[in-house]
Amino acid sequence: MASAKPKKKNPRLASGRKRVRQGTKLNAANTSLRSKYRTAVKNVEKAVLAGDKTKATELFAKAQSIVDTVADKGIFHKNKAARDKSRLSTKVKNLVLAPEKAAA
Repeated sequence: MASAKPKKKNPRLASGRKRVRQGTKLNAANTSLRSKYRTAVKNVEKAVLAGDKTKATELFAKAQSIVDTVADKGIFHKNKAARDKSRLSTKVKNLVLAPEKAAA
């Protein structure tokens, strides 16, 4: 059985070698931002599930800026970012309003 991936060849031209270096650097940066985005969203959702209003609102504010940054850089589509922000916002608002409804 042969290996699944063919071995990559090194580019001969200097411009090709430079593109490989740049691509590797950009890939690492994008991966890092994508991870930060997902972590921020998960942290807000965890705070909502725990029922911690103040922590959820604080984390949501931080998550909004991270989501906007990732969308501006084109790592995720702007509509996906807007959708995620909207869903998180709804969860946080429902958490804040839930006890007030029960008390009334």
